[in-house]
Amino acid sequence: MKTPIQRLDTTPEELDALVEQARAALDEAGYQKLKAAIRTLGYVTALLEDQQTTLQSLRNLLCQARTEKTADVLNRAGVKTEKTLPAPKPKAPGHGRHSAKAYRGGHNVHVPHPSLKTGDPCPECERGKVYLQREPGVLVRLIGRSPIEATVYELEKLRCNLCGEVFTAKAPQGVSEEEKYDVTVGSMIAIFRYGSGFPIPLPASVQWEIVTAAAVRITPVFDELTRQAAQGDVLHNDDTSMTVLSLRRDIDDESDDPDRTGIFTSGIVSTREGRKIALFFTSRQHAGENLRDILVERAAAMAAPIQMCDALSRNMPKLPEKLEVIVGHCLAHARRRFVEVTPNFPDACRHVLEALGEVYHHDALAHKHGLSPEERLLFHQQRTGPVMDELQKWLKAQLEEKKVEPNSGLGGAISYLLKYWNRLTLFLRQAGAPVDNNVCERALKKAILHRKNSLFYLTENGAKVGDMFMSLIHTAELCRANPFDYLTQLQRHADELKDNPSQWMPWNYCNTLERAGAAINSG
Repeated sequence: MKTPIQRLDTTPEELDALVEQARAALDEAGYQKLKAAIRTLGYVTALLEDQQTTLQSLRNLLCQARTEKTADVLNRAGVKTEKTLPAPKPKAPGHGRHSAKAYRGGHNVHVPHPSLKTGDPCPECERGKVYLQREPGVLVRLIGRSPIEATVYELEKLRCNLCGEVFTAKAPQGVSEEEKYDVTVGSMIAIFRYGSGFPIPLPASVQWEIVTAAAVRITPVFDELTRQAAQGDVLHNDDTSMTVLSLRRDIDDESDDPDRTGIFTSGIVSTREGRKIALFFTSRQHAGENLRDILVERAAAMAAPIQMCDALSRNMPKLPEKLEVIVGHCLAHARRRFVEVTPNFPDACRHVLEALGEVYHHDALAHKHGLSPEERLLFHQQRTGPVMDELQKWLKAQLEEKKVEPNSGLGGAISYLLKYWNRLTLFLRQAGAPVDNNVCERALKKAILHRKNSLFYLTENGAKVGDMFMSLIHTAELCRANPFDYLTQLQRHADELKDNPSQWMPWNYCNTLERAGAAINSG
C-alpha cells in the first residue's frame, strides 16, 4: 500500500523566495526553467479552483497545441481520409515586398542628379531637353535600431579665467531642455508593452509616467472610438480572465457578494461597412455588461445590431427596453465540442465536421468574391441551407433513435448544437450575420499576451490605460494603419484632436494630416 503524500501548505510568495535562494546554484537557463515551472504550478492551481475548468481545457493548456482542421483531427483519431490539397493560389502581382509608401515616418533623403537639371539638353540624343519626373527612383535602406535610442548633446562650456563666468552653448533648435522624452518614446513603450509583450529598457516607473501622460492627451480619440463602435452593424464580444491587484484585494475584503469574484478583460469588436473597431475593458464586469454600456450610446434611429458571441450567459447584455440586439452564436464553439470527442466517436464526428466544413467553404467563397451582405445571405441559403437541414435531421435522429448516449461527450456536443440551433444558424436568415466569433477571440489574444508577460495590472487606472492603448493599437492593425505612426501623430496633434476627434480615427488620420499640410503650404 502506497504511503499517502503528506500535505504541505505554502504560498506563491514562499515558492518565489525558494527559487531566488536556489538561483546561485543554477545557471541562467536552469533558473528561468524553474521559475517558469513555479509560475505554471500557480496558474494551474488557480484554474483548478475554478469550477468551470475542465480536464480538456487543462490538456489544451499544458499540451502542445494542435490544428483543428477536419482532415488532421480525423487522422489523429485513426480515421483515414484522403487529404485533398487545395488548389495552388495564383501568384500575386508584384515582387511581394512592401512599397516605399509603407514606411511611414521613415527618413526621406532627396538625392539630386549629379550633372542634369530640368531644361538641360539630353546627353543621349543631344536634341531634346530633360525634365523632372513626378515619381522619383526609390531605394529603401533598412537598418536595425534599439526600440528607444538616446542622443547625448554635449553643450560646449567656456569659462572666463578672470571673472569665472561660464558660457554654455545653447541646445540645437527643436531640442527642449525641459522635455527629456520625445513623443515617439510613449508610442514605442505602448506598442511593445500593450501590443507585443516585449520588454523595454527603461525603469517601470518611468514607463508608467510616460504612457499615462500620453494617455491623457489621446483620451478624446478613445472616447470617440467607443461612440462609433456603438453604431456598428455587428458587435462581437467575449472575455478572458485578468488580475488587477487592487480589485482582488477589494474582492477578498467584501462579503456581501461572494458569488461575484471574477475579474475580466472584455473584448468587443464592432464592424460596420467593412471597418472594424476593437475595444478592451478590464473590470469586474462581464462582456455582456460592457457591451450594454457601449450600446447605450447607440443612435436611437438605428436598427438593432447583430451580436455575435458564444452561449455563456455572461456574454448576454441586459438591455433597457428601447435597446435590442439580434443574437447569433459562434459556430466554431459548437464545432470544437465535436473536435474534442473525435478520438472516442470518430465516425459520427466525421459526419458533423465535414458538414460544417462545407459551411466554412461556402463562407470563404462569399468573402473571396466580395458579395454584399444580401448576396452572401442568398448564397448561403442556396448552398449551405440544404447541408444544415440535413445535418439537423441527422443530429435529431441520433438522440431520438438512441444511437448516442445523451450523457456522453458526443451526446453533449449534439445537444449543444441542437439547443442553440437558431442562433448558430443566424447567417442563414439575417444579412450580415457572421458564422463565428473568431475575430473577437483573435483580438483577445492581445490581452492574453499582456497577461502572460506582465502577469497583472496593479490598479484600475493602470488597467484603464492599458485597455486604451490596446484598443487603439489593435484597431489600427485591423484598419491596416501603422500603430506606431498613429500613436505618435495623436500625441503631436493633441490640441487639434480635442475639437474634432472623429477626424483622427485610424482610417482617416492620414487624410487629416494631408489636409493640414496643404493648408499650411497654401497659407
